[in-house]
Amino acid sequence: MADQLIIFDTTLRDGEQSPGASMTKDEKLRIARQLERLKVDVIEAGFAASSNGDFDAVQLIANSIKDATICSLSRANDRDISRAAEALKGANRARIHTFIATSALHMEKKLRMSPEQVLEQAKQSVRFARNLCADIEFSPEDGYRSDMDFLCRVIEAVINEGATTINVPDTVGYAIPELYGNFIKTLRERVPNSDKAIWSVHCHNDLGMAVANSLAGVKIGGARQIECTINGLGERAGNCALEEVVMAVKTRRDYFNLDLNIDAQHILAASRMVSQITGFVVQPNKAVVGANAFAHASGIHQDGVLKARDTYEIMRAEDVGWSANKIVLGKLSGRNAFKQRLQELGVSLESEVETNAAFARFKELADRKSEIFDEDILALVNDESLANVQEQYGFVSLVQHSETGERPYARVVFTVDGKEVTSEAEGNGPVDASLKAIEAHAQSGAEMVLYSVNAISGSTESQGEVTVRLQNSGRVVNGVGADPDIVVASAKAYLHALNKLHSKAERVAAQG
Repeated sequence: MADQLIIFDTTLRDGEQSPGASMTKDEKLRIARQLERLKVDVIEAGFAASSNGDFDAVQLIANSIKDATICSLSRANDRDISRAAEALKGANRARIHTFIATSALHMEKKLRMSPEQVLEQAKQSVRFARNLCADIEFSPEDGYRSDMDFLCRVIEAVINEGATTINVPDTVGYAIPELYGNFIKTLRERVPNSDKAIWSVHCHNDLGMAVANSLAGVKIGGARQIECTINGLGERAGNCALEEVVMAVKTRRDYFNLDLNIDAQHILAASRMVSQITGFVVQPNKAVVGANAFAHASGIHQDGVLKARDTYEIMRAEDVGWSANKIVLGKLSGRNAFKQRLQELGVSLESEVETNAAFARFKELADRKSEIFDEDILALVNDESLANVQEQYGFVSLVQHSETGERPYARVVFTVDGKEVTSEAEGNGPVDASLKAIEAHAQSGAEMVLYSVNAISGSTESQGEVTVRLQNSGRVVNGVGADPDIVVASAKAYLHALNKLHSKAERVAAQG
């Protein structure tokens, strides 16, 4: 009999700690619903104590998602744990995930606590949490760089207090696969009550080995839960990528001999949704979900695949959600066909009003673009969700002039608190002129640290998806915009970023 591997998704919590990747409550719920379709076992919905916005998001997801365990992170103190428990009240299955640092470096420099104080705090926090929730996960932050003897003491103590899952994070991405796997194995052998809890791994990708380390923790160490994010999203170099560990375990079942609940056909839809909501573009050569993941340029490879696809492909593209029939709809397509395609793409709009608005945008796009691709539909649905939010800035129209030998000019009409304003400027190019026109009125003082253009589909008719990253007073936000006109997409992205800067949502750094 194969063991069950639990997939714990932390896109909405650890993934959101990427600079600029913070999401609205409604965006978090959309992703959570997609994770539910993917049949993720545990969804870490946020850090309820970090802000009122995060509390509301955790509470909304706990009340809405029925098929997965909903988890909230908390520091090892009564206030955080109580707040997590309160947010999770409506969940069918709830989990509190509490953590405290155990490495000598973190205890001395960050916590300014002695090892004995940390041990006592860990015990008290798990004891308190266990009285509020039956499912408790404990993480010794920076666990991989912790002293083995001390770590064994802490883990044994928290299991005695009722922790049901023990997660050993490689918080700073320092681990090497063989060493990390043996580290987990040694812990399980040395902790007397290790069989009373499920062991979990949580690896960061600073050395590019998060997936390899996680799989070593499972194969060598005997862990049975992997903590991961869609597209490997996360701070610094990111986290272990869900799509990669899932397909590694599925493709090499002969080696891992593990069962998964994941419905892999929803992987691509989840990847695209997270990318479009956060503005973090997936690189073309990204494993499993990159645009080139199943493309073959070499003549030898193409010949082999045409004769027998398994000569060069170890997975079927359709198994993770890729479709051979890219062109799905056009200007003559009706509302029912549009709704059906949304359903096939794993998109669920909340009301008929939202569906009608998205369909109206689809018809408008179809008048400008003869072929509508899946990527276009996902982009316009995301654009619709942005438009539904009551925001300070909204795009109305744009006029720009660009001619060789002349300085480009743009005039942008946009709304500020519902009132239309017009602003104009010159620039080095039409995009530069348009964004300068917006900034001339907004006067945000923000510095642009990233401007990125991504073609949503592969033709000159493609919509452009633009990401703009702004930084102001230490706050970093991403704005995303999509349109067949790249200058319009750029203006939309800039306004979206300004809205995020204006929101001033609280963010608190949590566990790594």
